[in-house]
Amino acid sequence: MKKIQILLSCCALLFSISCNSYKYGANAEPTQKSNLTFGVVKSKIIKGSTTQAEILEIFGSPNLVSKNKSNNEVWSYNKMSTVNKQGGTDFLFGARASQSSSAQSFDLIITFDSNDIVSDYSVISTSY
Repeated sequence: MKKIQILLSCCALLFSISCNSYKYGANAEPTQKSNLTFGVVKSKIIKGSTTQAEILEIFGSPNLVSKNKSNNEVWSYNKMSTVNKQGGTDFLFGARASQSSSAQSFDLIITFDSNDIVSDYSVISTSY
């Protein structure tokens, strides 16, 4: 009898543990808000004036560093975000409305001259 009680207790414990759900990223630390926005780009980057050091202070390390055909450095920054929208539940009939999501991408490409000063930049923003 005692073995059956122990077995049932173990089964109940396993069942309760298995019913706990895991939400991805629930225990993750909050991410730092990015400075990579059109407003910050427009207000902080001045062609012919802003230096590489200032760009590093504002946006941090670039995602990609390359050289163009004039042998000038080109830095690329990219920020992607996804927004999930949950559908509602109709409690009367138990039906669940559909779920939707949208994604946004923000790319900043900065070209520097031979003195490491911004000579040009471009912004590409997409939403889908």
